[in-house]
Amino acid sequence: MSTHKVGKASKDDYIKVFDGIKRKTLVYGSKTLLTEFILSKGKRLPMHKHPEEQTGYLVSGHIILTIDRDKYNMKPGDSWSIPNAAHGAKIKEDSVALEVFSPVMEYYIV
Repeated sequence: MSTHKVGKASKDDYIKVFDGIKRKTLVYGSKTLLTEFILSKGKRLPMHKHPEEQTGYLVSGHIILTIDRDKYNMKPGDSWSIPNAAHGAKIKEDSVALEVFSPVMEYYIV
């Protein structure tokens, strides 16, 4: 029996996280989970913290990422890694971000 998984592109299955912010779990394994976030201009991702490490890549748009008290001006092609630290974002332009979580965020599995 195969243990590998694949994710297929679809415009369905997005979950509203906050007003103007939605996410979709693309694929996950035993140790990592890949999620796509669609972020609308002018919205905020409130400061929050979780024990899972989060590594991200900004595909398109522009965000101001805050990690603890540090602010980062993120543009397409920029990336980040957030170990168990408070973080949030101000969305300056419509944006798309890909994020890997490890270990798997169980509540992101739908």
